Amino acid sequence: MRVAGILWGIFLFCLALDGQAEPLTVAPGQQSVSLAPHLRLLEDRDGSLTFDELRHAAEGLRPWNEKSANFGYTSSTYWVAFTLRNPSGQALPLLIRQDYPLIDFLEFWEPREGGGWRHVATGDRRPFSSRPLALREFVFPVTLPPASERTYYMRFATQGAMNIGLSVSSEVSLISHLTLEQFLLGVYYGGFLVLVIYNLLLFLAVRDRAYGFYMGYALSYSLYFGALNGVSFQFVWPDNPWLANESLLVLLGLSIIFGIQFARTICSGRQLAPRVDRVAGLLLYLTIALTVIAPFVGYRLMVTTLTVQALLASVLMLILGAVSLWRGSIPARYFMVGWATFLASIIVYVLKTFGWLPHNPYTHNAFQVAALIEMVLLSLALGARVREIRRRGFTDELSGLCNRRFFEQRLPREFSQVNRSGSPLSLLFMDLDHFKAINDRYGHARGDEAIRAVGQLILQQTRRPVVACRYGGEEFAVLLPQTNAAQAEVLAGRLLQKVKELGLFDLPMTISIGVATYDGHNFDSAMQLFDAADRALYRAKQQGRDRVQMSLAGAEALGLS
Repeated sequence: MRVAGILWGIFLFCLALDGQAEPLTVAPGQQSVSLAPHLRLLEDRDGSLTFDELRHAAEGLRPWNEKSANFGYTSSTYWVAFTLRNPSGQALPLLIRQDYPLIDFLEFWEPREGGGWRHVATGDRRPFSSRPLALREFVFPVTLPPASERTYYMRFATQGAMNIGLSVSSEVSLISHLTLEQFLLGVYYGGFLVLVIYNLLLFLAVRDRAYGFYMGYALSYSLYFGALNGVSFQFVWPDNPWLANESLLVLLGLSIIFGIQFARTICSGRQLAPRVDRVAGLLLYLTIALTVIAPFVGYRLMVTTLTVQALLASVLMLILGAVSLWRGSIPARYFMVGWATFLASIIVYVLKTFGWLPHNPYTHNAFQVAALIEMVLLSLALGARVREIRRRGFTDELSGLCNRRFFEQRLPREFSQVNRSGSPLSLLFMDLDHFKAINDRYGHARGDEAIRAVGQLILQQTRRPVVACRYGGEEFAVLLPQTNAAQAEVLAGRLLQKVKELGLFDLPMTISIGVATYDGHNFDSAMQLFDAADRALYRAKQQGRDRVQMSLAGAEALGLS
């Protein structure tokens, strides 16, 4: 019996030790330090425990001894206790900070000097004026008497993620930290604002709906982060806790909606990835429905659902971007880098939200930093899209050369430039011989094959600054800046020979070429240069085809007539 009594005493002693956590010793000018390793916690599963009951059952509090206290989505209420020690001979004014602002109901108890407790009841389900200090996060001022220890209690209850991020610091230290934090938030939201205004101006100029989806995406996400960081509650609707909470869900839903539509547009999903695009469309309608009902359904259910929805949408959009990139979309390059960065940060945030990663400044803010980086890259993707649309507008799809519209814009510009510089400008105007016979005998598909082959041949035989165009039908035009008549004639002869060697049909395929060169004084306009090349081509046709014919004006200029 004596042995059993000793063992039982040892067991009770161990329990007593287990119920203790090391007090945190603070000093004048205390820098911010996390309270997580010094916390004692109790999980109240049904939320029925009162403060008086907790104090009389303090042995239920267990030391946490971890670097963070993150419990994800839970219906439990958490009680927290921590002890601060002041060994100095002066009273220390301190600030207790809870860095995650989305706690529905937060209560704080501080022991009074003459006995009793100072009780503060706040949280984002209560008016903003319930906070001891008018800050976006929860900050509780306390004064620790000289040569003393004080134990403080807090109660956390929320329908969202249970992130307990407590720290203590001196007033000067926290003010310095908050000043820097406010500056960085200003830069952050300013970055979003600049991107929205910049792309609004571009939207007004180009009228591309992708810019509209981008602005909706950037604006809704920036407002969502404002709600997530507690800024909206502080400055926009401090007296409406319901709106502050439900706006978070609606803005998250709108961000997903605009993000899906932007991705489908920028990646040309309907044309390049129709199957993935159809799935994205279904996800879009589901998100719209969830966003509409979000304010009228339980907060915990909707925030969990929309968080998972955001992750699913991000993965699907990454697949859409990958398919579009594989099929040659240039804007998809920027989209993939930006979206992959954002997806990685979403995964980190979701893992943190569900309690699988610790709550700290890195896991909490990575999502937001990556979102701004993504917005910059998506803006670059929009620029690439505009350039791609412009390029397609000036490109002949069949031959891969520039089209007639581009040629008619480029010829006068090149003529004006060489007119100022005094350098020569040559023009080759070409026509496939007997092309109608090729179409009649082999069909239009083979005729298109011939056009495509000649276009690729011209591209292979020319380099910048040469401009090669399909003028129309079986006609081609090649602008040769800084090229005299003799050099142009050499290139024309090489093209003539290469076309013969293509060997696409039983009948030999040939081409006729007219060459005209501007040498600084023989033509008064770009149109005269074009007419001279056209007349030279006509003479080549008249003289039996399959030949190069120099313009008389160009020949006379070189003394060749």
